[in-house]
Amino acid sequence: MEAKLKQLQDEALQKIEEAEGLKELNDIRVAYLGKKGPITEVLKGMGKLSAEERPKMGALANEVRAAVTKRLEERNEKLEKEAVNKKLASETIDVTLPGRPVKKGSKHPLTKIVEEIEDLFIGMGYSIAEGPEVETDFYNFEALNLPKGHPARDMQDSFYITEETLLRTHTSPVQARTMEKHEGKGPVKVICPGKVYRRDNDDATHSHQFMQIEGLVIGENIRMSDLKGTLQVFAKKMFGEDREIRLRPSFFPFTEPSVEMDITCKICGGKGCSVCKGTGWIEILGGGMVHPNVLEMSGFDSKKYTGFAFGMGPERIAMLKYGIDDIRHFYTDDVRFLKQFQTQE
Repeated sequence: MEAKLKQLQDEALQKIEEAEGLKELNDIRVAYLGKKGPITEVLKGMGKLSAEERPKMGALANEVRAAVTKRLEERNEKLEKEAVNKKLASETIDVTLPGRPVKKGSKHPLTKIVEEIEDLFIGMGYSIAEGPEVETDFYNFEALNLPKGHPARDMQDSFYITEETLLRTHTSPVQARTMEKHEGKGPVKVICPGKVYRRDNDDATHSHQFMQIEGLVIGENIRMSDLKGTLQVFAKKMFGEDREIRLRPSFFPFTEPSVEMDITCKICGGKGCSVCKGTGWIEILGGGMVHPNVLEMSGFDSKKYTGFAFGMGPERIAMLKYGIDDIRHFYTDDVRFLKQFQTQE
């Protein structure tokens, strides 16, 4: 039995040395050290040995198993290193090759305008408020002094989902929700950017989906002069310090009095041209003092608090600032159009 064990050890070590791959090495391990291997078979015959020979043969069998196992581990480590080196050699990268150019994108012009307006008003102490695009009839109309039957509620103007829910037609519902959260306690100073939806035919100046940014200020002793001063700062920061503004009387159900704001034409400097239709002025937004009914419906005491609100379209602001003549350019994802704004980061 002793001679048999030594013979098996010599055979196993020889085959391990000659193994050229990890799979072949694993097969050798199973063949000699497995449950059905020759070393195990030899050990099964130890029952026939005398009591004096069993310890000696047991120790020898353990030595043979240990020697074969150690050599398997050493050979396995060497073959693994060789496999890794071979793989690295076959996957060598030529670092001298020129790299592939990565096309650089840029912010969408509307995103840039919205962020610019947000930064401007945040610097003036405003916070940003947001609300749902699927709105209820109450917040979209009734809370803004738009009772049932008002022309602005016409089905031709709005995308209704049910009789009481619709896609918001302006961001004013965010103002109503914000006032409601304040529970009749001022001050309130927010701007509300977001997408709005109206049933409109798309053309160069109209879109069924567009953006709005509305502002709301509520506090004690808020006056029309505060609104004018705010809009004047906005116009000069957005369009240049040489821009002048004028306010014209208008009508909005949720403000009283209401105004429309014009700025001097950038093209002619206020002298009159085809762009401003000879007037020297271009309309950019509307606003006014918050209607007492709107304040009361949101829980504010209209005898104690006053406020102003205004709303503008980022598309129109961008069109005026960048000289864009068709609102549809913002939504067609034409790379030729978008690439023009890469240098304006």
